[in-house]
Order: sequence, then structure tokens, then C-alpha cells
Amino acid sequence: MHTPEADRLSESSIDDATVVARVLAGDKQQFAQLVIRYQGVLYRHAVSMVFDHDAAADMVQDAFVRAYTNLRTCRDHSRFRAWLFQTLRNRCLDYLKEARRKNVPLDHAGSIADAAESPADLVERARLREEIRRALTTLPDPQREAFLMRYVEDLPYETMAELLGASVSALKMRVMRAREALVSALQSDEVTEAVAIRLSTRGG
Repeated sequence: MHTPEADRLSESSIDDATVVARVLAGDKQQFAQLVIRYQGVLYRHAVSMVFDHDAAADMVQDAFVRAYTNLRTCRDHSRFRAWLFQTLRNRCLDYLKEARRKNVPLDHAGSIADAAESPADLVERARLREEIRRALTTLPDPQREAFLMRYVEDLPYETMAELLGASVSALKMRVMRAREALVSALQSDEVTEAVAIRLSTRGG
């Protein structure tokens, strides 16, 4: 017996290439499967790159619109995820270049405060976030992107290589250089000494 829940689970297990083929064949409603599948990871990446929830949401929406309207240009349907990610990545990089927006406060991307935290804890967390934001914005875009994908999004290097179109060795070098630069920047302030130590001892 088929149920709505069973149908949804069945649809979610279909690979990207099959979904793309169905959309191009005229079943346009199938594109919603791709939106559901990737909107979360795209949004997290956009936020980590531009430090602004509203801008990130707009860019993700725009990436999906562009992907839908240009779907026929995706030559390898099995690599739809990488193709879609590249669309979003280009939007993020354009945003960062436009009007030098690297100084957008990280407060826009801050997490929801824990109700159990004291005012002093909240102030300290905000201060720490701001120090990390400042350190991150000093990195070249490729290094910051690779570092965030590895340590914030927890992606393996093989996946990063597919999405960014770079070799694993090149990405490891970007992450290493980003980590070294962040350690140097954060060690200049004793408040973040523990964070700097963790970064300096964490493997690639």
C-alpha cells in the first residue's frame, strides 16, 4: 500500500541525474526534489561565506532560479550538485567583491543565544565571534572558502575537490595556509588563545 510518506521517501532516493532528466522531459514539479535536497547545504555555505542570513537566502534562491532556467546547459546530469554549487559560489564571490562587503558584521549570522547563558557569557561569545570574523575576512577568498568547507561544513577533501574544481592537494594547501593565518591573527589576543591552540593542533 502506497502512502504519501512512502512516496516521499521513494522520491528522495532517486539520483540527481534521473530527477534532472524528468524535469527536462517536462515533469517540472520534480525540480522541487532538488531544492529540498540541496537548499540546506547551499544556505549554510552561503552564510559562512558572506556572513549575512538575508543575503545568503537571496543568493540560494537566485542559484536555484538560475539552475532551473539554465538546466539544459548542465551537460553531466550526474554532477548536478557540483554544477549547482558552482552557480551559488559565483554569486557569493560576486557579492564579496561588490562594494568590498567583507566587513559585514558577523552578528547577522550569529547563532540563537542559549537562554541559560549569563549576560557576561553572551558578551564574551559576541566578542569571540567578532574576533574570528575579523580574522576570517583577512584571508583570501579561496583560502577562507576552503577552510570553512573543511572545518565548518565538515566536508571531505574529495567532495571539496568535486565542488570547487581543484585538486585535493591544492585544497589541503589552502586549508593549511588559512589555518596558519588564523592562528597568527587569533594569537594576538589572549582571549582567543584556546581557540588558536586548537586550530594550530588540528590536522587537515
